[in-house]
Amino acid sequence: MTKQEVPTILNKKKCMVQTPVGELELMEDGKGICSLSFGASPESENVLEEETPLLAEAKKQLEEYFAGKRKAFELPLSLDGTEFQMRDWEELLRIPYGETRSYGEIAKAIGCPKGSRAVGMANRNNPIAVIVPCHRVIGANGSLTGYAGKNKALDIKEYLLKLEGVKLKKL
Repeated sequence: MTKQEVPTILNKKKCMVQTPVGELELMEDGKGICSLSFGASPESENVLEEETPLLAEAKKQLEEYFAGKRKAFELPLSLDGTEFQMRDWEELLRIPYGETRSYGEIAKAIGCPKGSRAVGMANRNNPIAVIVPCHRVIGANGSLTGYAGKNKALDIKEYLLKLEGVKLKKL
């Protein structure tokens, strides 16, 4: 199988998006957005770069978000994870723009009250950063903790929260 055959079989396409937090790689799988990562991901090496109508719409919505003109994404998502991860990511999607939750609050909301560390790991494995807003999850004391974005991860998290108007506590 050649590199060009792999994307056809997997039905994935990708495009890059320039944002204030750096270049993002956006990917779809024919069903919905399946990945948004900070920079090119090694998993996408064999994925065809082509701006499909869905990727163009996602790119437009991301540009609106970063311009402060969009508070909710209206895109089909194609999430794939464990049952726990799926519950976590679905709960992240319920956090309104401009609000935060603690890891413990997410754990309780998904029926695992002692699972704040597991929530942190599920957030770390969130394949669709920004759109599935793991940046809205903070420490119980209001601190910025953990963020899976590459290079200057907590700076990105802080930028996204400030963009959404969240008042961050100085610790």
